[in-house]
Amino acid sequence: MRSLLAIVFFAIIIFVFRTFVFDHIIFGPRHESFPTYRFFCGISQATCFSPVEFELIAIQMGEQFFTAIKVSFWIGLIISFPYVFWEVWRFIKPGLYKTERNAARGIVFSCSFLFLTGVLFGYFIIAPFAINFLIGFDIGEASASPSLSSYVNYMTLFTIPTGILFQLPIFVYFFSIIGLITPALMKKYRRHAFVVILIIAAITTPPDVITQFLVGVPVYILYEFSILISGRAAKKYQASLDED
Repeated sequence: MRSLLAIVFFAIIIFVFRTFVFDHIIFGPRHESFPTYRFFCGISQATCFSPVEFELIAIQMGEQFFTAIKVSFWIGLIISFPYVFWEVWRFIKPGLYKTERNAARGIVFSCSFLFLTGVLFGYFIIAPFAINFLIGFDIGEASASPSLSSYVNYMTLFTIPTGILFQLPIFVYFFSIIGLITPALMKKYRRHAFVVILIIAAITTPPDVITQFLVGVPVYILYEFSILISGRAAKKYQASLDED
């Protein structure tokens, strides 16, 4: 209930300031002043690109109102994620052994950091590239005029699922702590993992190859980083066995 109240609290604030939120955050990737475009244009002329111009339309009764509520809820969830996860951890923690609680020290910060990093990566990297690809792809005389609801749904797919996928090191750490995963096992199935990551990226993101690789490649880099984490966790697991 406290987690829900926290989400609703931030959602109400977002809804009150919805005009600013939509103009500067949700519609941010549509503007040339978006940091991603300025960053790549600042590197060189070869990497410079600008947003494709397109018109957003509301085709259903109340679409703008319900879309504003949906956006308020999702952003409220993102902002309150550290607190929500802390509440979940408070519920789980009493059922763990002391060694498990010690192993999970700092998990609230780690999970929150990885989740917010994934969301920001999806917003600043995946969103501008994917939007330009999907809107810029044309077949003949058809012009792209997506609905407001469609645009928001895609923005949600670019961010929240990416934040969840960025939790991979946390899962690897805990599975390694209890001995279900080892560094040798992860190295052995490295190629299989890359294929599985691409499949998951294809399921959780819009159906285009560009977005799939924009999500899959960073998650695979996290997989390689997780091998190092698994190595450290495996040493703790072996030490606990030696003590027993």
